[in-house]
Amino acid sequence: MPSGRVVLVGAGPGDAELITIRGLRWLRRADVVVYDQLVDPLLLTEAAGSALKIFAGKSAARHCVPQAAIHGLLIHHALSGRVVVRLKGGDPFVYGRGGEEALACRMVGVQCDVVPGVSSAIAAPAAAGIPVTHRGLSSSFAVVTGHEDPAKPGKRVNWERLGTAVDTLVVLMGVATLPVIAARLINGGRDPATPAAVVRWGATDAQESVAGTLADIAERSAHLTPPAVIVIGDVVNLRDLLPGGETSTSAGATCYADFAARK
Repeated sequence: MPSGRVVLVGAGPGDAELITIRGLRWLRRADVVVYDQLVDPLLLTEAAGSALKIFAGKSAARHCVPQAAIHGLLIHHALSGRVVVRLKGGDPFVYGRGGEEALACRMVGVQCDVVPGVSSAIAAPAAAGIPVTHRGLSSSFAVVTGHEDPAKPGKRVNWERLGTAVDTLVVLMGVATLPVIAARLINGGRDPATPAAVVRWGATDAQESVAGTLADIAERSAHLTPPAVIVIGDVVNLRDLLPGGETSTSAGATCYADFAARK
C-alpha cells in the first residue's frame, strides 16, 4: 500500500493562532491541503509552497464541492502516496462531518488520523465574554445544531424538551431558524426572559455580538448573517463583566449579583 494518509485537522474557531501545535505540524508536512470556508487564510501560508491547496468550503446557501466529491479527493491523493490534511474550522467531529470523512477513508483502507480542534461552540461565546458554564449560574450545557440533515432518519431535535433540560444551550448553524427555535423553547417551558446572545465570526477581528432575551433575540439579531453561534442561558449576563464582553456596566454586575443571590 502507498504511504499516503489523511489527517483531519481542527483549525480552531477563527483566529489562526488557535490551531493546536499538532495540527500545525501536520499542516507543515502536508502534500495536499483540502480546506473549508471558515479556515483563516493565514493558516494556508503555513503549508509548504509546493503543497496543493484545494478549497472545499460550504455555506448555508452554497456547497462548492459535494461531500462525496470531498471523500473522493481525500482518498485519491492518499492512495497516490500523499499526506492529505483536511483542514476544518473548529473541531472535525463537532458538526464538521469529520466522522463521515474518516469512515469513507476506512472503507477503502486509507489511514486516517484525527487532530482535535477548539470548537466554536465554546470558543465563540468565550471570546464574547460568555462562559458556557459558571458556578452558581450554569452546571450543564448542550451543543445543538439548528440545521439538521433533512435525510436523517428518526426524530428531530426536541426543542421543547431541551428548553428546561440544561442550563446553557449553544446552537450552531441556527441563524435562519432562530425564531422557530426560540418559540419552541418557550413552548417547552423556558422563561422568555432568559438571556440570549448571538456571536458572529467569534474569535476573529470581525467578531460582533448582540444580546437580548429568548423572547426578542431573533428580532434583535435579524441583521446578522452566518457564521454565528447562539447562546441561551443566564451566563449571557456575564458578557458585561468578563474579558471579551462588548460592554462593562454596573447594570450587568447588579443583574449577576441579584441572580446569584437567588440560587
